[in-house]
Amino acid sequence: MFRYRERLRAGDERREAMVNAVGRVGEAIASAAGAVIIAFMALVLSSLGMFRSLGPSLAIAVAVTLLAALTLFPAVLSLFSPRVLFWPSRNWQREPSGARFAAFGATTGRRPGLVAGVSGAVMAALAAAAFGFTGTFDLASGSMPKDKESMVVQDTMMKAYSAGAAEPTHVYLVRAGGQLDRAALPAFQRKLQAVPGVAAAAVDPRTGLSRDGSTADFTVLLKDAPASGAAIDTVDRLRGTAHASAPAGTTALVGGITAVYKDINLAMDHDYRLVFPVAAILIMVIMVILGLLLRSVVAPWYLMASVGLGFGATLGATTLLFQKVQGEAGLMFMLPIIVYLFVVAIGTDYNILMIARLREEAREGRSPREAASMAVRHSGPTVAAAGFILAASFATLMLAGNSFFTQMGFAVAFGIVVAAFVMALFFTPALTALIGHAAWWPGHGDGPRAGAAPDAAGPETAGEAAPDPAVSRS
Repeated sequence: MFRYRERLRAGDERREAMVNAVGRVGEAIASAAGAVIIAFMALVLSSLGMFRSLGPSLAIAVAVTLLAALTLFPAVLSLFSPRVLFWPSRNWQREPSGARFAAFGATTGRRPGLVAGVSGAVMAALAAAAFGFTGTFDLASGSMPKDKESMVVQDTMMKAYSAGAAEPTHVYLVRAGGQLDRAALPAFQRKLQAVPGVAAAAVDPRTGLSRDGSTADFTVLLKDAPASGAAIDTVDRLRGTAHASAPAGTTALVGGITAVYKDINLAMDHDYRLVFPVAAILIMVIMVILGLLLRSVVAPWYLMASVGLGFGATLGATTLLFQKVQGEAGLMFMLPIIVYLFVVAIGTDYNILMIARLREEAREGRSPREAASMAVRHSGPTVAAAGFILAASFATLMLAGNSFFTQMGFAVAFGIVVAAFVMALFFTPALTALIGHAAWWPGHGDGPRAGAAPDAAGPETAGEAAPDPAVSRS
């Protein structure tokens, strides 16, 4: 819609303007969607079913949206006259004077080193805080009011017995095809109770033995809260002791909520070792997409590096706010993958939109600094409007009143703000201006198009460049 309005301001008839708009931005939109789809599909390698289903679902949604964006949406827009489509604004016919993004672009073009340095330093400083990230499974404590009966019972048990009393761990000793040797059970019990971090271990004489005598249930109370990292470490030690100390002919199995957390933790470690490296490989595929779009080998490298910096800045800012300022013990364990899903994918999307416009402006014969200025002037409103709408949508999750949604809402909203208003709007165009013509090596994608003079063919000559102030303010 922004490009359609731009072409109308340049004097195109409305159907011609739509054809021109789709022809100019369709390649960038398709490339951006392809990058997002590839990023989402990396989750099919996750050990957790929730992520294995989420990745393809999101990828399908993006593919369907891409199809609609390039076919249905332009066709529907073409049915309305511009006066109806942009009502009640009257500024769609001409560029307002003093447009805000024109000023942003002018600053970027004049002082790209300062703009790149400040925006890069902000992201780098926040990214440094990401090393303090601590994952936690304790989502209930911040999700439920303390006066609810379930929380009162939990607190009472933790104070009266041990921190792990609310969610005991269970060790099952099983003998297949026969009865357990009951004389061996006390020794096994003492082994369990001697594990560091265990407060007590016992078999209930009435309910702890199965009817056929083949299974014994040892109830183990941990010294630490069930969802804490210390409790998860205790379960790891408990499993090692139980497996090694099981009497001959028996098998020991450790279960309970803390054991579930331990297994999820192992699955997440597996995902971080497998999914993220594979995602890095897929990012190389994204870079190939970028290279084909930009006809450049250089630009994709610093574009993806800036996206990685945005990921670190998002995780670091969330860590600072919740762990350092609010004093929480940790952040939800799946937060890095959620940030990867939305911030990395969407950040790549915004970067592609901006760099495609940078190349277009350069091909009109403008110098690298002039191209950066005009790219921010024209594509800045598009990226800013999209980023504002999406960030505001996710920010509403912070009103849910529990830690899970509050952390996720802040992280994704903040990450999108960084991607749109710091990375794509300032860092990427300023860095491209500093690198200059080398950014388009070896394809010389900034060379003038055949038949295009430096001051011709560009919509800017018609004076329509920037959006109206109302959109700029949004």
